[in-house]
Amino acid sequence: MRITEVRVKLVKNRDDRLKAYCSMTLDDEFVVRDIKVIEGVDGYFVAMPSRKMSDHCAQCGAKNHLKARFCNGCGTSLPDSRMKEDLNGRNKYHADIAHPINVKCRQSIQQRIIAAFQAEVKKSVQPGYKPTPMDEEPDDDIPDMIM
Repeated sequence: MRITEVRVKLVKNRDDRLKAYCSMTLDDEFVVRDIKVIEGVDGYFVAMPSRKMSDHCAQCGAKNHLKARFCNGCGTSLPDSRMKEDLNGRNKYHADIAHPINVKCRQSIQQRIIAAFQAEVKKSVQPGYKPTPMDEEPDDDIPDMIM
């Protein structure tokens, strides 16, 4: 697997730990979007795309985020015991959408994305800087989906 392109969109609020959103293209064929660059205590790190975990209200069936204390549909109080735990016993609120399977792959991705982020930060202070566009027009070779 080769990382053939990394696009970086800097976050404007520089006081926040979230510094950028990135997309990564693999082998000029597959894109992973919504990769985050976050500033931690030991420097920058990459957070892979994830989604908030949810469950359904026992009373009305409405979907609710696991941190919700009351149902979005009927307002019923939701039990705290709905949380799932990770391998370290911490509550798990998010599930990965895409992620590397081994340390070597994670390090390779992180090094490449952090390098692209740092290059974009350097470009951003230059006169006439224009942010990298993150979304492209649809490819004409791909047929439209029929719904």
